[in-house]
Amino acid sequence: MKIHEYQGKEVLRKYGVPTLKGGAAKTPEEAVQAAEAMGGSVWVVKSQVHAGGRGLGRFVHEVDAETIAAAAAGTPGLPGKGGVRVVTSIEAVRTAAQAMLGGTLVTKQTGAAGAKVNTLFVEEGCRIAKEYYLAILLDRGNSKVLVMASAEGGTEIEEVAAHQPEKILKVWADPLTGLGAWQARQLAFGLGMTGKTVNSFVQVVMGLYNAYMGHDCAMLEVNPLIVTAEGTVLPLDAKVSFDDNALYRHADVVAMRDLAEEDAAEIEASKYDLSFIKLDGTIGCMVNGAGLAMATMDIIKFHGEEPANFLDVGGGANKEKVTAAFKIIMRDPAVKAILVNIFGGIMKCDVIAEGVLAAVRETGLSVPLVVRLEGTNVALGKKILAESGLAVIPADTMDDAARKIVAAVRG
Repeated sequence: MKIHEYQGKEVLRKYGVPTLKGGAAKTPEEAVQAAEAMGGSVWVVKSQVHAGGRGLGRFVHEVDAETIAAAAAGTPGLPGKGGVRVVTSIEAVRTAAQAMLGGTLVTKQTGAAGAKVNTLFVEEGCRIAKEYYLAILLDRGNSKVLVMASAEGGTEIEEVAAHQPEKILKVWADPLTGLGAWQARQLAFGLGMTGKTVNSFVQVVMGLYNAYMGHDCAMLEVNPLIVTAEGTVLPLDAKVSFDDNALYRHADVVAMRDLAEEDAAEIEASKYDLSFIKLDGTIGCMVNGAGLAMATMDIIKFHGEEPANFLDVGGGANKEKVTAAFKIIMRDPAVKAILVNIFGGIMKCDVIAEGVLAAVRETGLSVPLVVRLEGTNVALGKKILAESGLAVIPADTMDDAARKIVAAVRG
């Protein structure tokens, strides 16, 4: 689960991480009120969407495919001045808010469709002496929490990692003792910091680590982490996501969920405890087990087509859950065919068959459907499908299923 920047900074403040003054706004008037409340003469008006690259993004108010594609590619001359704007008057705050609220912001991370801006974050300006990058995430390779930093802040860290990996410094927190202040100082020295800036950096890094652990984060990224003209270290951004499996421990985090930022199908899937991710292909997939789901997507791509989704119904799904999964796939207008690939262990193949047929009868079957069943009660499952009277294409192996579903899409 992701939250917005202004919400992320609320979490960070609970752990003693210093931040600039700021306030969220859903109307131009609220943006003006936030600026007036914090005072000063320089403010930054930031679009709040669950995507990076906001400052380099483009607003597209008259949305059409060609214009959005051009905006995503960064073509100059398109409407708007990005999703982050520095202003020097209260009237300019109002003007920026009016221009951004309700607009569609397209960045490299939003995809071609962009993201609608419903909320702004108005923050006080500051004098920036240096920008850094810092992130905390789980390194599954060695079962430790990784803290990495770079002096190349404010840039695309993926480019730095690809072309200048030596500029990314890394330390790992021990699972038993946690992150040591000495490790934070090690990063500070590696980044070239001196004097009181080192102590300020250590305070911020330790606070970020405590926030990561205390709130069961999946990732905590700050880009840029800045040093002000006075030598103080501050997070100028805060991209925070959480482990969905731990949300039951954090009612405060759940309350921050912005459903408007999430795909409607993924929201619906979460109601049935389905693991669903929308993709850009044309073949809908319903599979049980994450490994089998990944293998199914791989074999579809191997045969020259693209999956429309990742959908794992789990090992113990019932008829209702299977029906809900099938209906979610059917709602995607890009889907030209559906592949059901089930290995029945705890889940019985006859239950899958009944769930698929129930969903087909309820929603109607307007695209080819290939079903491959194997495992517990497989003979009964195949018999149910064969006697249904519906145009279900049976498959015996994964390769057979992939070939048939690709042929159906192309034919």
